[in-house]
Amino acid sequence: MPAKAAAVPLNSSTTASILLFNGTGTCASCVSAVETILGANNLSYSTANSSQLNGMSETTLKGYKLLIVPGGNSITIGNNLKSSTTTNIHNAVINDGLHYLGICAGGFFGGYSTYNGLNLTSGVWFNVYNNYGNGIKKTAVEISSPNSGKLDQYWQDGPQFSGWGSIVGKYPDSTPAIVEGSSGKGWVILSGVHAEAPASWRTGMTFTTSVAVDNAYAGTLILAALNRTSLPHY
Repeated sequence: MPAKAAAVPLNSSTTASILLFNGTGTCASCVSAVETILGANNLSYSTANSSQLNGMSETTLKGYKLLIVPGGNSITIGNNLKSSTTTNIHNAVINDGLHYLGICAGGFFGGYSTYNGLNLTSGVWFNVYNNYGNGIKKTAVEISSPNSGKLDQYWQDGPQFSGWGSIVGKYPDSTPAIVEGSSGKGWVILSGVHAEAPASWRTGMTFTTSVAVDNAYAGTLILAALNRTSLPHY
């Protein structure tokens, strides 16, 4: 696995293209997994915790090309940010063209939520994918896409995105697992699965897709969000 690239300090004279949120409510291993993919793709990024993000104006936020919110707990994420902060992010996306990639908790957070969500989805909110109601909280789930065939991806209580965007990937029950769409001037990609998941997350599970293939797909999602690229969709 490639080494993680060093994050660009927020007070640097140069602004990185990507801002990765690592604040309260994100899980440390989720942040680290995304950092590994960013490093593998030679992408410059800075990290911001909750207090740092709370201190950013809309003008500061729009200086970045892409905001990534990784996995964790979307309720905790929202509850530890000011309402003015989520408004600033919302406006930076809608009005200024900041792009957004939300992974699992970040997917929930990108939608409408009474827990201080970003509402990049014009009021649409999302439920957890029910995984056929079998009660399993984390497992390999087969995700279908128009051009990549089927990939087994790591899923842990992630959302399904019925009602918003174009469907890039589907769960086995055909509900949306990965979606993309415009949100004002911004480009938004939401994923209910963790393509960035390292091998260590797979302990005790059976996958038909290699970590390398899934991680490469994580890079595809990040680059598509960064460059406003529309992925093949249904």
